[in-house]
Amino acid sequence: MLFLDSSEPSEIRDIFAWGVVSGVTTNPLILAREAGSQDLQSRIREVIDASWGSVSVELTAETEDEMLREAITYHSWDPSRVCVKVPFSEIGLRVLHQLSERGVTTNMTCMLSFNQAYLAALAGADYVSLFAGRVRDMGYDVRPIIRETRNVFDREKLPAKILIGSVRHIMDVNEALQDGAHIVTVPPAILRKMLWNPRTESTIEEFNAAWRNRR
Repeated sequence: MLFLDSSEPSEIRDIFAWGVVSGVTTNPLILAREAGSQDLQSRIREVIDASWGSVSVELTAETEDEMLREAITYHSWDPSRVCVKVPFSEIGLRVLHQLSERGVTTNMTCMLSFNQAYLAALAGADYVSLFAGRVRDMGYDVRPIIRETRNVFDREKLPAKILIGSVRHIMDVNEALQDGAHIVTVPPAILRKMLWNPRTESTIEEFNAAWRNRR
């Protein structure tokens, strides 16, 4: 399954028309770059209107009480669609567990290891976001982490979905799905690259030329 990693409503609407993505993820970096000074609530409502499925919105508060208040606010914007992204930490686990107990859909984010993903799943996360590109930045292969996480989730029948983010190359998408990720969230530029193959274009042109030149 693919999600779209974007907060740009027009691009989201265009790519959702392909019929290949099932949700949207945002984060403070994406929103700062794409939404600028626009009010967060209005921007997320635009994203919701342009898409279907889960829309992840990340907490930026740092204390437990503030994070809970922020989470409930985001959830109230559309309880059936908004997924609260909780950054991984000790406080984050406490917040996520309380949200899970309240029936709020959650995505624990900024994780780079199996142990972090496992703890998040035990705490009740609906999605556990492993950052493939940042794992590779540290010099490690992310594929064994994905495989180990999926194996243990399946063995223990944990319902959390493994969501791979920080995608920088088409190969990140391919490897994540092949190694057991449930979902990969893909930036628009990478998703558009997945469309292209030179042999596809030349084959279509060959067929069309034959039709044009028929007698």
